[in-house]
Amino acid sequence: MMGRLISICLWLILVFHLVFRIAGNAEVDVLNALRTHLGNSNDVFQSWNIIDVNPCRWYHITCDNESSVTRVDLENANLSGQLVPQLGQLTNLQYFLDLYSNVLTGPIPTTLGKLTKLRFLRLNNNSLTGQIPTSLTAIDTLQVLDLSNNKLVGDIPVNGSFANFQPISFANNRLNNPPPAPASTSSGNSSIGFIAGGVAAGAALVFAIVIAWWLKRKPLDNLSDVPANPEVHLGQLKRFSLRELQAATNYFSYKNILGRGGFGQVYKGRLADGSLVAIKRLKEERTQGGELQFQTEVELISMAVHRNLLRLRGFCMTPTERLLVYPFMVNGSVASCLRERSESQTPLVWDIRKQIALGAARGLAYLHDHCDPKIIHRDVKAASILLNEEFEAVVGDFGLAKLMDYKDTHVTTAVRGTIGHIAPEYLSSGKSSEKTDVFGYGVMLLELITGQRAFDLARIADDGDAMLLDWAKGLLKDRKLEMLVDSDLNGKYTDVEVEQLIQVALLCTQASPMERPKMAEVVRMLEGDGLAERWEEWQKEDMVLQESNQTRHPNVTWFIPDSSSRIPPDELSGPR
Repeated sequence: MMGRLISICLWLILVFHLVFRIAGNAEVDVLNALRTHLGNSNDVFQSWNIIDVNPCRWYHITCDNESSVTRVDLENANLSGQLVPQLGQLTNLQYFLDLYSNVLTGPIPTTLGKLTKLRFLRLNNNSLTGQIPTSLTAIDTLQVLDLSNNKLVGDIPVNGSFANFQPISFANNRLNNPPPAPASTSSGNSSIGFIAGGVAAGAALVFAIVIAWWLKRKPLDNLSDVPANPEVHLGQLKRFSLRELQAATNYFSYKNILGRGGFGQVYKGRLADGSLVAIKRLKEERTQGGELQFQTEVELISMAVHRNLLRLRGFCMTPTERLLVYPFMVNGSVASCLRERSESQTPLVWDIRKQIALGAARGLAYLHDHCDPKIIHRDVKAASILLNEEFEAVVGDFGLAKLMDYKDTHVTTAVRGTIGHIAPEYLSSGKSSEKTDVFGYGVMLLELITGQRAFDLARIADDGDAMLLDWAKGLLKDRKLEMLVDSDLNGKYTDVEVEQLIQVALLCTQASPMERPKMAEVVRMLEGDGLAERWEEWQKEDMVLQESNQTRHPNVTWFIPDSSSRIPPDELSGPR
């Protein structure tokens, strides 16, 4: 069958791509070397899978738009072992501020001096030994340094970037001499110092001691991260200070990580008033002058108010951080309920799955038809659909990819999304529209029905397809509906309702975006209006195309059931 041949060819290409990436991705090699040298008693590295050759999808890793590693977050993780010299190969690393409060031993690798883009280096509260490498003084970009509370020995370098750092950066070691307080500069880039000329040495020394004492009382990692006017509200949103969110998450401890999406890690937090929140720490770097754009986008997102959309509670914006604060969803995501539930958790029953399908459709329809400018989600999947106390669907992460101007028919940007959910036209051209969301929604419906992942290489071992959509079509063609439905349902579902949901999923995942329904139409079909007519119309079109294909390819046989069959027809391969 031609579709099967095309699928095999695509997977061969993917396999070659994976082999190439595994062999050539130096950053993966470096991170795996780090993992093997650090203790992992708390499963910190459980997502660091060498088969997944994109480290940007690993927990505790942040990348830029070019998929280069810029940040590694492993603070307060009870890690032991030593830092590896290979870290010097992470040449795009900017924030290496996440190894403090561990039990690391051994020396600081001299190769860290090769990290010419490094801005933050925090290795405090460990048991590091040896001398401070003089190579670090050559990092002109270094803004924050904290090597305190270790077992370092020898002299403290006083040249280069180290001239900007105060004794508190090196406190509680076995070092010989603290660096002198630096002179201020006209550019204002120097840290605390004394005014050269005309100031008595004694007065300068007293001033430096007072400032050092003040710094010791004030956590160093907050110096450049406290936003101005933290009490300012943007519409109905509160502007949180970074200090509040750090306290809520125990300084973004890995223990509070709820998950990771395409835009950053999400942490569970408890605010001072006792309320639970989910804090999304956006991973993309801020650009100069981007504050107004960020505030505008946040304000537009906050205006999308619907019972099936995740409400934005507030935000935080600093020179180094952008964070969004949402209410905490006690039942997690659809993906976690389908595939990551504990033995004590009850599987999602069929009526709740139907409720989720309708709620998610209503939320997306609101984004497309009732927001101005309309909002295209661009990463609709089971992991993006959250569940409230009543297991009602709440669409999350909307608006983070791109706000679509109502005058545009599509948006062209770098492709974002999750493999298995990405519409073919978006993958090939980078053009997204509301119909790309419809495609992702259709795949999400199949996740709801099957409990399977949208992309799973393990299915190939069972003579199936890695892509859920192709796997489902194969089972439908072979009339194996019972194998398609999630076994966790234990047969407690209605055949007719399953078939109707499958029909909606197939209509939403048609190859041509023009032939897919709008989300408003999907809502109506799920509510019982128009599905039979739309399905019959699609069957007729497929039958005409089938006859045409059989004329050109007489040796190919296609399974198309008659209109009375309970099994939906297989969609013909290729674009139509």
